[in-house]
Amino acid sequence: MIAKLTDHLSLNLPFLKDKKLLLAVSGGIDSMVLVHLLQQLQLDIYIAHCNFNLRGEESDGDETFIRSYASVNNIPIFVTNFNTKAFAQDNKVSIQVAARQLRYLWFNELLQEHGLDYLLTAHHLDDSIETFLINFTRGTGLEGLTGIPQQNDRVVRPLLPFSRNEIELYAKENNITWREDSSNASDKYLRNKLRHDVVPILKSLNPSFTDSFTQTINYLQQAQSLLQDATVLVYQEVVTEKEGQKHINILQLKRLPNYKAYLYQWLSPFGFTAWDDIYGLTEAQSGKYVISNGYRLLKDREVLILEPLQQAQNEIYEITQNMQQTTNPIGLKLQKVEVIDEISTKNVIYVNNELIKFPLFVRKWQEGDYFYPLGMKGLKKKVSKYFKDEKMSLSDKESTWLLCSENQIVWIIGHRADDRFKTNENTTQILKIEFNNNEKA
Repeated sequence: MIAKLTDHLSLNLPFLKDKKLLLAVSGGIDSMVLVHLLQQLQLDIYIAHCNFNLRGEESDGDETFIRSYASVNNIPIFVTNFNTKAFAQDNKVSIQVAARQLRYLWFNELLQEHGLDYLLTAHHLDDSIETFLINFTRGTGLEGLTGIPQQNDRVVRPLLPFSRNEIELYAKENNITWREDSSNASDKYLRNKLRHDVVPILKSLNPSFTDSFTQTINYLQQAQSLLQDATVLVYQEVVTEKEGQKHINILQLKRLPNYKAYLYQWLSPFGFTAWDDIYGLTEAQSGKYVISNGYRLLKDREVLILEPLQQAQNEIYEITQNMQQTTNPIGLKLQKVEVIDEISTKNVIYVNNELIKFPLFVRKWQEGDYFYPLGMKGLKKKVSKYFKDEKMSLSDKESTWLLCSENQIVWIIGHRADDRFKTNENTTQILKIEFNNNEKA
């Protein structure tokens, strides 16, 4: 196994040489074999052990065992204790998810604080088989069928080519001691049930199952790589990015064979799961949308707009009489002038300062808001109707601010001023208000 690992590291993971390696060590057979192997290769290793306090004395025994091993073998060690149950309850996640989140947050802290280069875990071939089966039974895309990745950024799994049988044989041949986790014997978790009941049947049906699985995973990983390349190329043709949004051209998208596959590849990283609803957006009316935990996909005429979800903004921002400039929530410049030296535009207006009552307020529009559009001679109009007539998307509406004097709209900022505050030949106090979209908090 030493020779096979040496070849594997040299061929696939040569960057680990001469690096400081943090090993996630539970005390089980897999992690103890990993420690032993890397000791034989004389790599620069450090041990990290988490006590999740889930199995009482057994958990404490694991910690004592690891501390003793590190001391005897002169290996630097980091140990931490977690109240995993409390964390799971507070964050409304399962114990397994809680433990994973806690340990990886801590591992990343260790890497940063101690100048360590990579985190190594003892995942092996059978773990990858179980992950494949879990994803397969739950339903997944191609990426869910490619097993456990050999590397995720600074997390590396050097034992993935090795089966559980190889690891057990190496442990016995080298008299390696380890701790048994009693929870591994329970079929409470899906992974254990697959490990105990399903995988043995597959191996009995095909004695070369692990070799066949490895070959299949390689093929699937190659197919995934090709898909990712194609996805990037098509993305550049169909999607444009601007102001934190991604605009997917529906007409160009639907010219593609299997366009739904591209949507899945582009959108799944943003947490979307309601795929039938997403595919339906291509035929839906403008204004329809689908949300994930943090993002929204909006149909706006001939494009799908992907953007972060914004929290409801009911805030009201005050502009006092002495303020000449503001950047929160948007950039506004206020200046008293003697004459109107340029024509009013969408971004610059002139108002009669005698009609303005300070403080002014900046807020988002609300249902029922109305104003008197400049130049329409006293015609009252609902803000919602103005938005509709201007064919503004839902995203544009939500990002638009109003400048108000008391309960009256002075300006739909960046769009249209109100006629009630306009200047005329008798105006003696002129206030110039300028909108700078690039100056905002």
